[in-house]
Amino acid sequence: MNFYTIGYGGRDPKDFLKILLAEGIKTVVDVRLRPDRARLGTWVKAKTSDKGIEKFLARAGIGHVSLIELGNIFLECDDWEVRYKTLLDQAGDLLVDRLARIPQPFSLLCAEKRVRECHRRLIAEYLVEKKGAEVEHIE
Repeated sequence: MNFYTIGYGGRDPKDFLKILLAEGIKTVVDVRLRPDRARLGTWVKAKTSDKGIEKFLARAGIGHVSLIELGNIFLECDDWEVRYKTLLDQAGDLLVDRLARIPQPFSLLCAEKRVRECHRRLIAEYLVEKKGAEVEHIE
């Protein structure tokens, strides 16, 4: 499994799309807990696929899959990184199971632009360590 990670925070949607296309990404895997609550319309997971992030990506031929089970349920905790890593250690195989069926290359998506501040880094570390995956973080 080879994959990428990217955050959309502070990015212009057109520039974001150029990055995905340049990397040949076929599917964006949304790992936000509440993608339906994004502040900007481009990034929101709307009720129908003809709006929001799904429409935005589909126009460029990129698929979108929302895996809320990988969302950071500990975001409000000061020790969210420790808690999320513990969750992955205890239930990681179950949580990442659906990734194996997603067209590659894919990119994990979250809001935070800097990967070191985002739980997608921990997902990536888990996949590298436990599944032998290779990852590239797009900053």
